Amino acid sequence: MNQSRPKVKKSRALGIALTPKAVKYFEKRPYPPGEHGRGRKQNSDYKVRLLEKQRLRAQYDISERQMVRAYDRARKVTGKAGEALIVELERRLDALVLRSGLARTIYQARQMVVHGHIAVNDRKVDKPSFRVRPDDVISVRERSRDKHPFQVAREGGYAGEGETPRYLQVNLPALAFRLDRNPNRGEIPVICDEQLVVEYYAGR
Repeated sequence: MNQSRPKVKKSRALGIALTPKAVKYFEKRPYPPGEHGRGRKQNSDYKVRLLEKQRLRAQYDISERQMVRAYDRARKVTGKAGEALIVELERRLDALVLRSGLARTIYQARQMVVHGHIAVNDRKVDKPSFRVRPDDVISVRERSRDKHPFQVAREGGYAGEGETPRYLQVNLPALAFRLDRNPNRGEIPVICDEQLVVEYYAGR
């Protein structure tokens, strides 16, 4: 079975490309899957907010429970709750492993963390939801460095065409990076109208 197909279908349903492989499929068919995908009517306000929430969840590949926890923390931050929510999610270890260029997709980044390949300040961390703090140094553990995915990463194979976010200091040959500071919303490469997400949860 082609493992990329579920991600392609999900990408089309949400209106965003969730993996590099999904991009070419999404460009050909940027409408929802199914027989009536191109002819769907305008959604209600609730469905628009729900879709935006699902889009954000999908980009970080997190559960609804994890999303609610992040939102509850974001509400306590001074300033805009939506921007705080995105920053909160971006500080996840798996998200930053992806942004650094150590992984190609959020799914691969999660597996790297879960399988014990990643260290934070020289200590193994196997929880993708681990919240990275400014000045934390993330690296590939010594025993994992010869594995094929990290050899690809070392050569810049996952870095893609986008620029490394300014909040990260990355050294791919060393398979390491540092979070210099908390990200600003405008720097985070996530497609989302976060105000709609806030409205969705505020209306619970």
